[in-house]
Amino acid sequence: MNVEIAPVHEHTGPAHHFRIRLSATARGARLARHLTAEQLDRWGWPYDSEGNGTASLLVAELAANAVRHGRARGRDFALRLTLYAEDATLRIEVTDARPDRGVPLPGTLTPADADTESGRGLLLVESLSTRWGATAGDPYTKTVWCEVPLTGRPG
Repeated sequence: MNVEIAPVHEHTGPAHHFRIRLSATARGARLARHLTAEQLDRWGWPYDSEGNGTASLLVAELAANAVRHGRARGRDFALRLTLYAEDATLRIEVTDARPDRGVPLPGTLTPADADTESGRGLLLVESLSTRWGATAGDPYTKTVWCEVPLTGRPG
């Protein structure tokens, strides 16, 4: 897994932050997507903007993975959004309670079989984000993160 979780040296200027813990359930994953769309709207990227839609999709995929593969009984998952205003880059971090369940390295993903119903989430993350990765920062959690430019700067 990637060792760095917050390579902030590449971003300059002020940043906006949002963080919340949610239940590791389908309802929690759905709420993560809705809260992301709402927060981006507050930060100036309206619900119907391309940037809001892309970020909401990425959060939906990462949160669904946290619920499906990173769930531990009685433990929540965390969503953190960091908007670097200078270059309009959004960093999405989803932290779950299963560091023992690793994530494939960027660039090593293989397409899912055409007849399977799952297995495409990280492929979407890889194709829609500028970079992504995962880290186990402590013995109890794993964080999967990605960065996406928010297109169509708000007016």
